[in-house]
Parts: sequence; structure tokens; C-alpha cells
Amino acid sequence: MADPKDEATAADAAARDQQKTVEWIDRNMATHFANVVNVQSTREQVDLFFGTNQTWNISSEPKLAVDLSNRVILTPHAAKRLWAVLGGVLREYEQRYGVLTVDRS
Repeated sequence: MADPKDEATAADAAARDQQKTVEWIDRNMATHFANVVNVQSTREQVDLFFGTNQTWNISSEPKLAVDLSNRVILTPHAAKRLWAVLGGVLREYEQRYGVLTVDRS
């Protein structure tokens, strides 16, 4: 009869051999600044829109001018992973630097 410890050790070794690593290739990456974000979704996708507010004096202007620069389309599963990861990063940020407040309009 096989020793259960040996079977567990073999299973752990097999699991380590099956683990995948991610190689982040950034040679074609572009960096864009955004201070405005909007989101819309359908059953099949979640769209993130990023842009820059171009209005100098927000209190006196009747409209905000936002120059949209990027749209990122995610599957709902990828959006959920982004939500989870981003939430963790923001929790750490707020623990370090204080609570952020945002206007939800």
C-alpha cells in the first residue's frame, strides 16, 4: 500500500509542474494619461472609455470637454478580474495615503 504522504508529495510536485507563468512583454506598450473614465456594458462585453478633461474653469463652463483617447473592451470575466485587482490596489492606496472620495456623477 502506498504511503499517503508520498502520494501528496507527488501530487504537489505535479501541480507545481503544471503551474503557468506569465511573461509581460512591454516593447509595444503605449502609455496614456487619463483623468476621466466612463463605463458601459452589454451582455457580451464591458467597455472602458478613458480621456482627459479639457475644461479649464469647471465652475463657469456649462459643459465639460473630455478628449477621449482610449477604449478598452473586456469580456465580463476579465472585467470582474480587473474589478477585484483594482479594488485591492485601491484598498492598499487608501491605507497608505488616506481615503479617496469621488463624485459618482
